[in-house]
Amino acid sequence: MTDDGPTGSETPDDAVDDPYVLSGSQPHDFWAESVAKRIIERNPDDPIAIKGGISPSGVPHLGNMNEIARGYFVAEALRDRGRTVRQIFTADDRDPLRKVPRKLADLDGNVVGLDEVDAGALGRNLGKPYTAIPDPFGCCDSYGAHFSNLIERSAELLDIPVETVSNTERYESGAFDDVIHQLLEHREQARSVLAKYQDKVDDDYVPFRPICAECGHVTETDAVQSVDLDAETVEYVCTDVEAGDRIIEGCGHEGTATFREGKLPWRFEWPAQWQVLDVDFEPFGKDHAEGSWPSGADIARNVLDDTPPVPMAYEWFTLDGEPFSSSAGHVIMVQDALEFLEPEVLRYFFTKDPSRARDFSIERANQLVDEFDEFERTYFGEFASGHKMEGEAEAAYPMLVESTTEQPIRLPYTFAAVLGMTDDIELREKMARRQDHIPESAPKRSVEEALGRVEYARTWAERVDNAYNYRLAADLPTTEFDATTAAALDDLADFVEAGHDGEAIQSEIFETARRHDLDPGDLFAAGYRLFFDTDQGPQLGTFLADLDRAFVVHRLRREA
Repeated sequence: MTDDGPTGSETPDDAVDDPYVLSGSQPHDFWAESVAKRIIERNPDDPIAIKGGISPSGVPHLGNMNEIARGYFVAEALRDRGRTVRQIFTADDRDPLRKVPRKLADLDGNVVGLDEVDAGALGRNLGKPYTAIPDPFGCCDSYGAHFSNLIERSAELLDIPVETVSNTERYESGAFDDVIHQLLEHREQARSVLAKYQDKVDDDYVPFRPICAECGHVTETDAVQSVDLDAETVEYVCTDVEAGDRIIEGCGHEGTATFREGKLPWRFEWPAQWQVLDVDFEPFGKDHAEGSWPSGADIARNVLDDTPPVPMAYEWFTLDGEPFSSSAGHVIMVQDALEFLEPEVLRYFFTKDPSRARDFSIERANQLVDEFDEFERTYFGEFASGHKMEGEAEAAYPMLVESTTEQPIRLPYTFAAVLGMTDDIELREKMARRQDHIPESAPKRSVEEALGRVEYARTWAERVDNAYNYRLAADLPTTEFDATTAAALDDLADFVEAGHDGEAIQSEIFETARRHDLDPGDLFAAGYRLFFDTDQGPQLGTFLADLDRAFVVHRLRREA
């Protein structure tokens, strides 16, 4: 346990509120421990509240999981210091739907187009809160509830305990009543503070957005005509709402709304959440760092007389080099990623420094797995002291796995993809043992867990259609070769039987073809027909070296 107790020093607000807490030198090798230290220096009461949150505007993708996964590692660092932690995810589900997304996801994480759901449920309800819109899949109480279920499932798959809080439920329960009252009572001061950050704030600005009782739209702040603090109501006229590059027309209804029948504008809702939920730490994207965070911190301190949480801005992820886009469907969900990555590997991806942009590459998933394997081996002391990952692995690795008492057996990911070319479980194990990837003394359970990576790697090969996306023919294919090709295959069998690595076998294929006056391409094609019953395949020499030697020799000699 690390002693990161309070320092008692006084720090100016602008330094305390700096969201780039990970810039410059850090007191710990693992960023989450450095953040935990900053939180503890504020001497918070237990349970320490960590929050993340997003609006349910589309498919909740891997980038959105920053809001939960980054907080998880900080929570674990705090727990390591003996603190109790409450990790919260706020679904900002009283926000209005501003445009119809082009892609959605069912509860199993399958991304689908609008033609596969009741898209009209969305199109007919633009401008209404997400929780007032029917679920286009018809499986949940609302579109907002559907989204929240997806987030909860994603967190569960990563084994992150998180408490989902619905903004709609908080408004309806009256949890926001006091803070709304305070903001409307001091609306001139609220207006003055926000005006420093937004040009559109005029003398009539009121920090409240009533929900129209007639059409159900979340109105803009200019809809409020008067405020009755004693009754905790506002009078409003339903006006037009801006939705990106379009206008959602107001119905003109004149009505009265209670504080529970509307919502705060985001710039005020965020600091209101901090106060209502007593938030101590919140990570958020860099867009907020330059936008709503400065105004939120200012509003918290100078309007709500509250202390904003310790902030942490994170850089965004990209997906195969391009920005995530829920509306366009350029996304990958946790459920999807876990089809080709073990959960601990995906959790490892989120341990990387949040202050640097990261690309999640499906095509190069093998590199991420290799990096995780090195991280794991570092933790278990396979490298000399001073390894580049040593300090970070010591702190973060226990947060990734269920137990650290025994080092798992890990097959190299691309080798696992080679094993995925065959459905023969016994052959997979035999090949792995021959390559010394599974020790002779390994217990059955450890062997089964090690071979479990094969299906992940096989799915990856199929998804990206790379050099490993082939299937080894279980039986000797029916094929005939001329005498010259047959003799060349027999010679190649003798070479493999003598024991050589993949590079040597690859070179020998060319040499054998030359000695028999064959086109090398024809000899390669013969090999592919024998092993894959096709005319093409992966790099043949490397593949044959990874297979069981006796099996390769028999197949090259056309023996069943």
